[in-house]
Amino acid sequence: METVEKIKQQISENPIIVYMKGSPKLPSCGFSSQVAQVMINCGEQFAFVDILQHPDIRAELPKYANWPTFPQLWVEGELIGGCDIITEMFQKGELQPIIKATADKYRTEDAAE
Repeated sequence: METVEKIKQQISENPIIVYMKGSPKLPSCGFSSQVAQVMINCGEQFAFVDILQHPDIRAELPKYANWPTFPQLWVEGELIGGCDIITEMFQKGELQPIIKATADKYRTEDAAE
């Protein structure tokens, strides 16, 4: 599968996804750590891709997204932004309702029972 196709598939299959360096539990840079904490504090599950483990995605995603840096938060197929934008939205209380509404929308019926 071509890298761009893989990226499109990840974004379409995961309503909330963060492309970051490392993992939420073990981030490999300060910006990724900050975004992981913000996402954890939003209280909803989210997918992540460790771009250090996927150099092809690390190379192609900035071109695809037209966004040069990592981490990147995508919600419902749209790029929300990087560390500064995500942190600012969280501090203003703008991010939490977006994340909650998206998580609620995609919760499986089984999880609700």
